[in-house]
Amino acid sequence: MNKKFVSLAILASTLLSSAAFAADVTLTIESWRNDDLKLWQEKIIPAFEASHDGIKIKFSPTAPAEYNAILNSKLDAGSAGDIITCRPFDASLALYDAGHLTDLSDMEAMSNFTDVAKSAWQTDDGSASFCVPMASVIHGFIYNKDAFKEVGVKVPTTEEEFFAVLEAFKADGNYIPMAMGTNDQWEAATMGYQNIGPTYWKGEEGRLALIKGDQKLTDPQWVAPYATLAKWAAYLGDGFEAQTYPDSQNLFTLGRAAIYPAGSWEISGFNTQADFEMGAFKPPVLKAGDTCYISDHTDIGIGMNAKTANPEAAKTFLSWVASPEFASIFGNALPGFFPLSKTPVEMADPLAKEFISWRSECEPTIRSTYQILSRGTPNLENDTWGASAAAIKGTSTPEELGKKLQEGLASWYAPQK
Repeated sequence: MNKKFVSLAILASTLLSSAAFAADVTLTIESWRNDDLKLWQEKIIPAFEASHDGIKIKFSPTAPAEYNAILNSKLDAGSAGDIITCRPFDASLALYDAGHLTDLSDMEAMSNFTDVAKSAWQTDDGSASFCVPMASVIHGFIYNKDAFKEVGVKVPTTEEEFFAVLEAFKADGNYIPMAMGTNDQWEAATMGYQNIGPTYWKGEEGRLALIKGDQKLTDPQWVAPYATLAKWAAYLGDGFEAQTYPDSQNLFTLGRAAIYPAGSWEISGFNTQADFEMGAFKPPVLKAGDTCYISDHTDIGIGMNAKTANPEAAKTFLSWVASPEFASIFGNALPGFFPLSKTPVEMADPLAKEFISWRSECEPTIRSTYQILSRGTPNLENDTWGASAAAIKGTSTPEELGKKLQEGLASWYAPQK
């Protein structure tokens, strides 16, 4: 065999090896959702790989409490995965500002999401979108259908009807009318204030006006929800002040409470724990005929490491995440975590179907404290926890709470000074 032939054979072998290597790209996904590992391994990854030859996916989660710190360390060291699962708002914005996430605005697939859906992963001016929206959680109320039938009450649609139902359960005496405590504080804000509040401040209209400085936390539409929460106290059962979040979950799933102020993330857990049929109703409107508003809160997105060695493969994967196929798999495997794409997803779980049906009936918004307004000290999100708990316990008046929150926000946020 002559030297020229040998050289050509070696060159051919090298090129074939390189081609094979290039055709078999592995993308690693960083995530805090370690409870989703089986879902990715058994459903999502096989579905993607079946239609995308040459791209392999490795899902590599970190414990939720450790995710931010470990991800930042990996990004700084250049050892992070190709795909970054994104928390909403400031945590991901900081990664983008530090040059760790890629602007995905030019991806055609981004047109499959509304402005509200994209707002959690955009720069403040909306000029750059750096994560594909994956899912949101919706707020409302979950109720015990057996209890409603037993006491002879109907699902309320107005605030007056809502309190009439609570009063009926209180008079009956066999059920705690509503299961929620104030011990952990966050639930009073998240399932209380942020649940019913958008009805008062008209969702995005009020939230954006607060960011611009056109409305203040002392305005009636921001104070009134605290007055409504104060009325809840009479229906939360004895000792609600010391009742923890798990306590409330147990009271409801054991059938001892009729109504549970909820986020849709409860669906999977409640399905396995409750032995009665459940229903859901949206936050009551103030009077019949009013526009309804729901907190359809952006919860999880997914972006691309700016230093990935496989940008084209990563964008191919992210485009697929924006597709109806992914939305259907994810939405049905995790009922209560609702895909954010414009394409409707048919839900199998009846409770999830009820929650997501409100998107076609109501105006969507996100939690008022999450975008921009909790970057300073005092932190408006954390202060809203305390204020909501105080409103329910009656330790401060709604007006006092609004004044305190406004002073805190104005102390560091220029548009509110």
